[in-house]
Amino acid sequence: MSSGTVEIEPIRLDEPHGLAGGSAQAPQPVPDGELLDAYSRAVIHAAERVSPSVVHIEVFHQPNDPRRSRGGRGSGSGSVFTTNGYILTNSHVVHGARRIAVTLADGSRHVADLIGDDPETDLAVIRVKAEGLVPIALGDSQTVRVGQLAIAVGHPYGFQSTVTAGVVSALGRTLRARSGRLIDDVLQTDAALNPGNSGGPLVNSRGEVIGVNTAAILPAQGICFAIAINTAKFVAGRLIKDGRVKRSRIGVSVQTVAFPRRLPPELEPPVAGGVLVVAVEPGGPAERAGVDEGDVILAFDGRPVAGIDDLHRLLTEDRVGVWTRLTVLRGSERLALDIIPREATSEAEG
Repeated sequence: MSSGTVEIEPIRLDEPHGLAGGSAQAPQPVPDGELLDAYSRAVIHAAERVSPSVVHIEVFHQPNDPRRSRGGRGSGSGSVFTTNGYILTNSHVVHGARRIAVTLADGSRHVADLIGDDPETDLAVIRVKAEGLVPIALGDSQTVRVGQLAIAVGHPYGFQSTVTAGVVSALGRTLRARSGRLIDDVLQTDAALNPGNSGGPLVNSRGEVIGVNTAAILPAQGICFAIAINTAKFVAGRLIKDGRVKRSRIGVSVQTVAFPRRLPPELEPPVAGGVLVVAVEPGGPAERAGVDEGDVILAFDGRPVAGIDDLHRLLTEDRVGVWTRLTVLRGSERLALDIIPREATSEAEG
């Protein structure tokens, strides 16, 4: 090396840099399994646990049914929840079906029988006769918390065992059933739902069902709903036992009304509104009790009635055939009438 000249040793690109002697080995790739974070592992565990219990449901309606599209055919999802073939799904998936076919996780196809259908909660139970069924684990929706992991498994657009994940966005939502009644205690989630997901399970990180997927607001992003599993367990039990969920009725057509801000003290109702009776069924419980058109129902069984939804919630099975106090406002007079509700036999009866 001559004076004033510095020679730089060329760098070899095939050797590690910054390591003395160049003797160190290049780092080995980490197996994918070690790279999975806790979130991924939770979703994978839940999906693997529940997928054997999730079924694809295909329904066939009358070809000329104007309420149905796609040539009288429809589809949805469901969950096997007993070893003897009972499957939980949505009412709107199977309601009015002429024939129901179920494809199990193993690919086998079976004809299903409709056990019971409750449009008031958008829940239904069907049954298949098959061997080796894997029942899904039913959780407790009372333990669900906003922000916890929520995983939806179903068959959107017929794609088998599709999994989407998100969180529980809100609790205690209400959803209007097709019959007009409100469904209470609905879970809101941002786990994506698409046509065909209806009736499939919404599960937690342990693979336990916390809800039955039922609806999505299509123009919105990430606003989907599931019927709470505690509601579903109650309804499913009644459908298996009786084929229906019993509710009571009093034989009136009603609409919600609001009261003026100021009323005489003797007329002051317990709530800001009531239920106006616009028609009374001839020979029904209300007529027998002395209810007239134009009466405003203020309370039922001592509990305030501020609107139609309140009245529907109070017309439960345990009121069928039981003397019940009905408080009404007639003109300027508050009346207490005794009424005996009957069992409802069709949707949206009051």
